Amino acid sequence: MVKIAVVEDDKSERWILSDFLRKKGYTVFDFEWGEEAFKFFEKNPVEVVISDLRLPGLSGVELLEKVKALRPQTEFIIVTAYGDVNSAVEAMKKGAYDYLLKPLNLEELLLKLKRIEEKFLLVRKLEEIESEIRYSKGTIIAESRQMKEIVKMAKEVAPTNTSVLITGESGTGKEVLARFIHEHSGRVGAFLPLSCAAIPETLLETELFGYEKGAFTGATIDKPGKIELADGGTLFLDEIGELSPPLQAKLLRVLEDKEVTRLGSTKTKRVNVRYLFATNRDLEKMVKEGTFREDLFYRINVFHIKIPPLRERIEDIIPLAHYFLKKFSKELNKSIRGFTEDAQSALLLYKWPGNVRELQNVIERACVLCKGELITKDLLFLQELGGAVSMKLKDVEKEHIRKVLQLVDWNISKASEILGIHRNTLRLKIKEYGLEEQN
Repeated sequence: MVKIAVVEDDKSERWILSDFLRKKGYTVFDFEWGEEAFKFFEKNPVEVVISDLRLPGLSGVELLEKVKALRPQTEFIIVTAYGDVNSAVEAMKKGAYDYLLKPLNLEELLLKLKRIEEKFLLVRKLEEIESEIRYSKGTIIAESRQMKEIVKMAKEVAPTNTSVLITGESGTGKEVLARFIHEHSGRVGAFLPLSCAAIPETLLETELFGYEKGAFTGATIDKPGKIELADGGTLFLDEIGELSPPLQAKLLRVLEDKEVTRLGSTKTKRVNVRYLFATNRDLEKMVKEGTFREDLFYRINVFHIKIPPLRERIEDIIPLAHYFLKKFSKELNKSIRGFTEDAQSALLLYKWPGNVRELQNVIERACVLCKGELITKDLLFLQELGGAVSMKLKDVEKEHIRKVLQLVDWNISKASEILGIHRNTLRLKIKEYGLEEQN
């Protein structure tokens, strides 16, 4: 149920209304003055305010304007005497949901509250639908300059048939990017992921190329491989660096000829497949060491996208954390709406060796343990993971600016462009934080 604030200078009327609403199951906060109510609202959001039009000091309309400026989604019901109806109508023009005449008809009030609750429920459902659309499996959350550039590159290469090699540390979101490319490719076929590290070599061959009945013991039926099944769609081969030399040779032939042959068959089948590859290994080094074919490397590395680790794009941490919070809060049927400031600081300061995958796991666990509306620092357990020390958000900003300046050799223009602030603002920040160029 919604949280309600009652603002009424008449003590008797305030008590009757607040007591009635509490008995109906609502959480109610009551105030005599508009000023004290607004001070409370600044730190404690409520969904509905029921306020008398005429209050000593800050009037009901003035309170309405201040609350709407602070939290536009808060609904306001104005209570007024018959002679103030015109003022109540003016209040509705300024954003009030409705008004009620004194003496109050409490059943009429309950009906209005019911409609407000239904409105909030509908808005919440629409937000969930929009969130699911926005953050589908192939959508990238990109607030950092690096990820925005990656999204731009992915959109440019998506409509082509060019092979793409996606590299980056484990957990950075290589499969998510691959799905994004597929969803923007215009291909009507399926997106089929296959990890070359998760399956033994003998099974990987049959998974990739398929087999004919009788090809080996246990092959009792004909079975197409992933390459055939991806015809008209996209095949994503993760951990391509784990592919054995014999399978590297077979895959190279398929890429060159655009044909696949099942195990136990002499017939070839022409396929139209878009290939995406990913690895967290150094393929160029493997080529030099002779463990990865040079010709295959050049075949798959036509278009290269490298995803930076999460610690190098801290602008993405909080948006990702909020996405995972919304996801798991919904799955757990909880109403968790955010993080405390200390929790956000801890998230920003932690190094995230497991990248986005680790962040997802941390937020899921915190949501399971959370009993209130905000996730606190202690629920993250980041210190147990070798994580954050106690620092404020300003310390985080200082450290981020310092790292960017070092990255660009203290080029103010480049640093301000990366940080998304004006050069003069950056100079003020440097002075404020006492940052100095190290020789």
